[in-house]
Amino acid sequence: MSDATQEPEIVEELALLPLDAWHRAKGGRMVPFAGYEMPVQYEGIMAEHLWVRDSAGLFDVSHMGQLFLSGDGLDAALEALIPADVAGVKVNGQKYSLLLAQNGGILDDLMFTRWDADNGAHPGAAGLYMVVNGACKWDDIAHLREHLPDEIEINHMDEHALLALQGPKAVDALSRLVPGVEGLIFMRGGRFDWNGTSLWISRSGYTGEDGFEISVEADKAVALADALTAQPEVKPIGLGARDSLRLEADLPLYGHDLDTETTPIMAALNFAVASKRRREEANFPGAERILLEREQGAIQRRVGLIVEGRQPVREGALVLDDEGNEVGRVTSGGFAPTVQKPIAMAYVPTAMAEVGTRVTLSQRGKIHHGEVVPMPFVPHNYVREGGPK
Repeated sequence: MSDATQEPEIVEELALLPLDAWHRAKGGRMVPFAGYEMPVQYEGIMAEHLWVRDSAGLFDVSHMGQLFLSGDGLDAALEALIPADVAGVKVNGQKYSLLLAQNGGILDDLMFTRWDADNGAHPGAAGLYMVVNGACKWDDIAHLREHLPDEIEINHMDEHALLALQGPKAVDALSRLVPGVEGLIFMRGGRFDWNGTSLWISRSGYTGEDGFEISVEADKAVALADALTAQPEVKPIGLGARDSLRLEADLPLYGHDLDTETTPIMAALNFAVASKRRREEANFPGAERILLEREQGAIQRRVGLIVEGRQPVREGALVLDDEGNEVGRVTSGGFAPTVQKPIAMAYVPTAMAEVGTRVTLSQRGKIHHGEVVPMPFVPHNYVREGGPK
């Protein structure tokens, strides 16, 4: 068959981050991710990972979906879609939760914060600021529009960039530019001013380290990134180190460790359904299944593994029983720079989920051995009331 009769190849056009040219000028190696061109590394994943653990790294996470929800009855309407105690979140309080399917599977994981009317991004309007995963954001927006009442307004803040400054020295660097951020604690946020630019800053992130997430108007993002990386503690960090950091910290990645086939209990996210009121009301999607699993246990469970030797196992590696049958699967894996060992997350039968259980893994026909260990692999370094941890 001649080329003229073949179907043309459809190439998806990747979107560009507000900091695209900035990343390239800094030496970022760009790769496709979640529909965007994003920097995977600058100086090398290992070096960047260790820099964040010791100092502070700047991540561009502007591919994430930033939403602002407002309107009468918002709390109750959102509680019909997620298991969190939305009504119990105070102004400037932040909470992790899950957008659930009717079968109890996870459509996405997300963070939301209650904003008052003086939030900077939507002055005069109080509501909930929500951050969802970049690869899911259009499906999430469609799901919210379909299932929330018409009186709830959903504003996609696509004119804002989102930066994450992570590491034990992040507070030193950011407080020089934005005095007052040092007063925040983990999972709290607030509006701050930087040289006349309004910033929404929360003390949160996805590395297990202390740090901040900063929402800023897209046209001010380059100036802010320049100011942050001018601080001696801060270097730009790519997706590669972000992935290894979150793996060490036992932070699951949607589309890999979480999906519509996994429930919060299977995913070891029991804290996401910790509210006594919400459990008693049982009016969130999949409540019957999730609460039964919470009481009796799920068939499978997400666990952490230390893998013997130096060769890491990757997503897709099989977990085998004593007869060589597939009974589970690795969802994330790699060499952990801080631990200096290969580590992995996997779903295994609940009977194999006890710490200390030996497991056999198969990757491309090669057998590996590992052991179930407590997670996180590296202790969290969050700053809570009364001090760190």
